[in-house]
Amino acid sequence: MPEGHVIHRLATGMTTRFAGRSVRVASPQGRFADAAALLDGSVLVDAQAVGKHLLVGFEDDHVVWIHLGLIGRLAFVPAGTPSNPSTLRLRVSADGQAADLRGPQWCRLITGPESDAVVAASGPDPLRDDADPSRAWAKLSRTSRPVGAVLMDQSVFAGVGNIFRAETLFRHGIDPHVAARQVPRAVFDSVWADLVGLMRYAYRVGRIDTVDEDHTPQAMGRPPREDPHGGEVYVYRRAGMPCLVCGTEVRTEVMAGRNLYWCPSCQPSGATGVSLATPSV
Repeated sequence: MPEGHVIHRLATGMTTRFAGRSVRVASPQGRFADAAALLDGSVLVDAQAVGKHLLVGFEDDHVVWIHLGLIGRLAFVPAGTPSNPSTLRLRVSADGQAADLRGPQWCRLITGPESDAVVAASGPDPLRDDADPSRAWAKLSRTSRPVGAVLMDQSVFAGVGNIFRAETLFRHGIDPHVAARQVPRAVFDSVWADLVGLMRYAYRVGRIDTVDEDHTPQAMGRPPREDPHGGEVYVYRRAGMPCLVCGTEVRTEVMAGRNLYWCPSCQPSGATGVSLATPSV
C-alpha cells in the first residue's frame, strides 16, 4: 500500500495538470460510469491528500474520493495512450494529458462536506501544514496498544505506512512492542519531527531514504539496496540480514496486519526510545 508521500505527490500531479480546466471524465470499465458522466466536462478545482486518501475536487461541490489500497495505481500518461478498458476505473483528461486509475480499493463520488469529514476523521498528517501533532499525542499517550501498531493507525498518524513505521521506531531505538503510553512526550515530539522530515524528503525525491550519512552504501562500502520500493533503509525488508548499526540479525513478525521489522539490540525489549539530536534527511 502506498505511503502517504505517494498520495501527496499524486495530489500535486492532479492539481498541476488539471486544476482550473474543464476535463473529460470517463470510466471505461463501467464501475464509475454514472459519476463519470456527471463530472464529464466540468472544471477540476484542485486535489488534496490526507494520509492515504486522495480527494479530487470538482465544481458544484463534487469530490472524487480515492483510496488506492494494496493494488491500486494512478498514473499520468499522454491522453492518447491505449488502455485496457476492462481495468480502467477512471480516466481524467485535458490538454493532451490524462490520469488513469486502476484497481483502487474504492473510488467514490462524495460532496464537499463529506470530503471535510474524511479529513476530520483522519489523524494528523505529517505532510499537511494544518497537522496538529497534539491530536496524535492525546491518543498515543492513553493507549496500552503496542506503539508499532499505533503508528500504523491512520486515525492517529495519517499517511504513516509500514516503511515509515519500522524506520522511525528503529531511528529512535523504540521497542515496537512497548505500550504506546510508555513513550515519553519528548520522544514522541522527536518521532513526529522525524516523520515530517523523512516524509517531506520522500515527497520531494519520490523515494524513501532513512539512513544517516554514516550508514549510506558509500560510507560503509556496501552495495546499494535493491528493492522495488527503492531507497536506503535500516530494517524494512531486511529480515535475517545484519543491522547496519550493530550487526545483529534483523527480525520480523506480523503486527497490525503487516510485516514488522526491528533490531533486537538497537531496539531492546521495553525500550521507550530516545530523542534524535540531529534532524532527519
